[in-house]
Amino acid sequence: MTHGIRFSRHGGSEVLEYVEVPTQTPGANEVLVRNQAIGMNFIDIYGREGLYPVSSFPSGLGTEAAGIIEAVGEDVQAFSPGDRVAYAQGPLGAYSQLHCLPAEFLIPLPESISFDVAAASLLKGMTVQYLLRQVHEVKAGDTILFHAAAGGVGTLACQWANALGARLIGTVSTDEKAELARSLGADAIINYTTEDVVERVKALTDNELCDVVYDSVGKDTWPVSLDCVKRRGLIVSFGNASGPVEGVNLGILNQKGSLFVTRPSLGGYADTPSRRKAMAAELFDMIERGAIDVQINQRFALSEAGKAQDALMQRRTTGATLLIP
Repeated sequence: MTHGIRFSRHGGSEVLEYVEVPTQTPGANEVLVRNQAIGMNFIDIYGREGLYPVSSFPSGLGTEAAGIIEAVGEDVQAFSPGDRVAYAQGPLGAYSQLHCLPAEFLIPLPESISFDVAAASLLKGMTVQYLLRQVHEVKAGDTILFHAAAGGVGTLACQWANALGARLIGTVSTDEKAELARSLGADAIINYTTEDVVERVKALTDNELCDVVYDSVGKDTWPVSLDCVKRRGLIVSFGNASGPVEGVNLGILNQKGSLFVTRPSLGGYADTPSRRKAMAAELFDMIERGAIDVQINQRFALSEAGKAQDALMQRRTTGATLLIP
C-alpha cells in the first residue's frame, strides 16, 4: 500500500482526501515511479472543480512529478529501475507517493537537474517553450504582454523572453509580485489592482500596443487582452484561472484590427514522445546555462494538497509550488 490524494466528487479543496491506496503493478509499456517531488498547477484545480471532468470516481489528481523508477512492465526498453525521470503528462495520479503511467510520458532527468527543479519546471517550462517558440516564435524586439507574470509559468516566461531579446510587459496583483517579475527580466510591470492595464500598455508602447498577448487568466482579462494587441496581432488564451472565455463574437476580432486568437494546450504541442523530449531538452538547456532560475517559493506536504491549492487560487503564491510526498 501507498498514500495519495483522491477525490470522489467535484468541488472545493475540501473534497481532496489523503488516503491509503493499493500499489499498482506496471503492465505492458508502463512504469512505476516513486515520486520525490510533485508539481502543482492550475489545471489540477480545473480537474478537481469539474471544468475538466474526470473519467470516474474516486479519482487521482495531478500529472507532474519527478522521481525514481521503482519497477517497469513488460516491453519497456528505454528505462530501468533506479533511473531518474520526470513527467508532466499522462493519467491523473501524480499527487501520490507512487504513480504508475505509460513509459512514453517519461523524460530522462539529467543529473544536473534536481527532482525539485524538475517537478517545479517541467509542465510550466514546456508550456513556455510552446508559447514562445512554437505558437508564436518570439524574436528580439518583439513586445509581448504576459498576464500573471509572477506565477509559475510567468516567472519562467519573463526569463525566457528576456533571453530571446523580447520586451515583456507583465501584469501582477501586488507590488511584491511586481518586484519579483521585474527581477526576472520583465521590462515593465503593471499592477492591475491599481493601474489601468490598457492605458499603461498604450503609454509603454507609444500607442503601438503588443505583438502578442499571452493570457492564462481567461474570462476576466479577455476584454483587456483584446485592447492590448496591435493590428493583426495575436492573442494566446492558454488558461482559465478566472473562468473560461465564453460567448466570443468573432466579429470583435475584425473590429479590433483583424486580430488572430488561439487556444492552445500542452497536449496539442507535446503530442509525441520525440516532441516532448525535444521541448524538455530545450528547457533543461536553459536551466543548465543559467538563463532560467526556477523559482520554488512554496512547499507543502502532499497531505496538505487542499491547503496548497487554496493558496494558489487566492493568488497568495509566486513562482512554483511543490507537494512533497
